[in-house]
Amino acid sequence: MNWLEGINFTTSLVVLIILAIPISIGIFLYFYDRSQKQHAILRNYPILGRVRYMFEKAGPEVRQYLFNGDNSGKPFSREEYLHMVMPGKYLNSVIGFGSKRDFQEPGHYIRNAMFTKQNEEMRVDNDNLLSTMRYEVDTDNLFSRKEHREEVTTWPWLLPEEDAIVLGSNCEHPFVVRSLLGQSGMSYGALGDHAITALSKGIGMAKGAWMNTGEGGVSDHHLIGVADIIAQIGSGLFGFRTEDGQFDIEKVKEKAQIPQIKAFEIKLAQGAKMRGGHVEGEKVTEEIAAIRNVKPYTSINSPNRFKQFHDYPTLFSFIEDIRHAGGKPVGIKIVIGGKQDAEDGAEGGSGATYQDLADSVGLPLRSSLILLDDALRKFEVRDRVKVIASGKIITPDKAAIALALGADLIQVARGFMISVGCIMAERCHTNTCPAGVATTDKSLQRALVVEEKKFRVTNYILTMREGLFRVAAAAGLDSPTKFERHHVIYKDERGNIHSIE
Repeated sequence: MNWLEGINFTTSLVVLIILAIPISIGIFLYFYDRSQKQHAILRNYPILGRVRYMFEKAGPEVRQYLFNGDNSGKPFSREEYLHMVMPGKYLNSVIGFGSKRDFQEPGHYIRNAMFTKQNEEMRVDNDNLLSTMRYEVDTDNLFSRKEHREEVTTWPWLLPEEDAIVLGSNCEHPFVVRSLLGQSGMSYGALGDHAITALSKGIGMAKGAWMNTGEGGVSDHHLIGVADIIAQIGSGLFGFRTEDGQFDIEKVKEKAQIPQIKAFEIKLAQGAKMRGGHVEGEKVTEEIAAIRNVKPYTSINSPNRFKQFHDYPTLFSFIEDIRHAGGKPVGIKIVIGGKQDAEDGAEGGSGATYQDLADSVGLPLRSSLILLDDALRKFEVRDRVKVIASGKIITPDKAAIALALGADLIQVARGFMISVGCIMAERCHTNTCPAGVATTDKSLQRALVVEEKKFRVTNYILTMREGLFRVAAAAGLDSPTKFERHHVIYKDERGNIHSIE
């Protein structure tokens, strides 16, 4: 055998080995699937069944990128997703050609004014410019895209001091808010430390905004960015409990001493889960367990409600105890189910919940706001209560409508998640988030670079605030704080116009 024949023989042998491996695996799987008793399709059609399950597994991603239209897809369409991504990356929300909204569908619209406001007429504090980083596109071709990151200075779009929203005006330490937008509750545990750190730093750089800790307690990652913080207390009392799970008022006093913590929030419910929270055991690292005062790597389920109160009098007594101990404002997070209840809409998201609760329990935000605003006015306490609305408010126009329907401030969760890299893989509850956002797995969190994503958080806030002032100007208002119901109309499926008033 000469050297050429030797090469041919070796090559043929390698090819046979390469072919033999998948064939052997296929034969094994064929007979294994034929004999297993769990899956009916695989038992009768081993090969086709495997192909079916492969497509079923990849289905959500395939539909998201190839089949869903720009305005289809849940919980957010591609168009809505881009409205959160682009401002964060490019500090810009300008679109070309026209809106992709289906104007034949029923929906809310903001009344435009015949005589709009000019920039110099707006009641806004843009005196102190902020520094951030944004991307500029150099080339954008079919097979290549080049862009560079650059430092820019931009306006902060804050409320002037005289227009600030004051939470807890009768408290020892009121919370004075000059940003109409903040981050809704997302706990350390539901999100990893990279995500929480990027959010903290980005919100801190935006000035005036705040972050809500979610029900997982206050961590060093929340505090690192020097952002204002609302510390949430859930029914599991994480971060505010003793080792045996009892409420510890001393923890409230301890947290209240932290200057960044401006207020407390008692979480009775949230939009996607009218129940206590849930975190899978593999997400509960030793650090998270220490913060929450639970056992590491054990699944956490908060109780369906607080054991410390059972009706309105005992609830308000609990609120008063926390306010007295901390000297700071205390709010409640609720989902409205009807007129007898009376912030958070049922559209809210969650790291983990049950489908039946997310889909059908609680009213949507816009209906809830009207009911709540009406109830507060009926009992003549509207001036004493501040309403923070949350539930898929991801763009300035949606925020403006919420303000018009009765909200004083806006909280956003998933807009911030997407700003730090979320691709809507819907694996939040599995600890396998491919973007490193909703996971505590160190290898997966490597994808989320804090130094990069913190600027996207800042930019998202700034574009949202700027957009609110822009929409207000279009409505003839010199401040978005002046939105009222008569600034919004509703168009039904027949094209008829209805006043919200």
